[in-house]
Amino acid sequence: AAPGSRSATLGNKTKGKPQKQICQVVLDHFEKQYTTELGHTWTSVRDVLTYPLCWQYAILLNKFSQSSELENTLGVKGYHPAFQRPLPYLPALLKCYIRRTPGRFPAQKHQPGKLKEYYLLNASSLLPVLALEVKDGEDVLDLCAAPGGKSIAILQCAYPGQFHCNEYDDLRSRWLKQTIESFIPYPLINLITFSKLDGRQIGNLKPELYDKVLVDAPCSNDRSWLFSSNIQQATLRLMQRKELPSLQFQLLRSAIKALHPGGSLVYSTCTLSRAENSDVINLILNSCSNVMPVDISEMARAVSQEFTFLGGTQQHELLVLPEKGRAWGPMYVAKLKKM
Repeated sequence: AAPGSRSATLGNKTKGKPQKQICQVVLDHFEKQYTTELGHTWTSVRDVLTYPLCWQYAILLNKFSQSSELENTLGVKGYHPAFQRPLPYLPALLKCYIRRTPGRFPAQKHQPGKLKEYYLLNASSLLPVLALEVKDGEDVLDLCAAPGGKSIAILQCAYPGQFHCNEYDDLRSRWLKQTIESFIPYPLINLITFSKLDGRQIGNLKPELYDKVLVDAPCSNDRSWLFSSNIQQATLRLMQRKELPSLQFQLLRSAIKALHPGGSLVYSTCTLSRAENSDVINLILNSCSNVMPVDISEMARAVSQEFTFLGGTQQHELLVLPEKGRAWGPMYVAKLKKM
């Protein structure tokens, strides 16, 4: 899908477009699994995920194309900064605006030769970037980079020494490149290496090369899977779902090889599924003696005004649960360090 086309089907009442249809097969599957894993919390999460009219969108400003007019407009429309100090890591130029009410700000059309001023995203997508804590001059790998929101956010935070954006899928890779080119100006874009490698091989191809690695892994996308277009697509997705933890584990192992000792990685998914989240991280911690968990609970505490987290997780991980008025997530984030 082209950027924005997914949102065009969100059933904007004023234009008389049809509502998205819930896919019952997926909902039944989630109902079973998440009632077990989340208990009564699942009911309120389900109410948000199955009702797109209550979804919210954050606005990530592009520091390379600044507009004070835009910030004024956002203020008038009731938007406020999503992240305030005292966060452990919050670069001054990372600006993201949100508001409590649902709905989306109009997306910007691509204009040749003109950088876009903002990127629409789920505000929880910035938590992996804040957890990664990229500093100027560090060599960074975004292992599964499409569609590109997190790559753009990393470049709002710092000027990496080298920035390697990898995306295995051909179509998504083209989309990634276009997205980044519409946000990042010319001299800087030359610092970015684009590749279409199998992420499971990168550790062997580029061992101990990076200071920071982001593994925003392919996962069950709970939010979009609930609106699978037909039974065939849904059934296929639910079959593939069983294979994902193995792929995620292999991607993480590869990322660890690609890190130089002392480097750190952040793993993220947009699913609630324990098998793809805590279980994968626990497996890595139990099978790789050269990594240790990194405490991100201070970051979680600092943003708890704007995000709802699942209780009872460990200090190196968090899971954002969507709720009405704070409809961000699902987003799982875990941080590890290579010894």
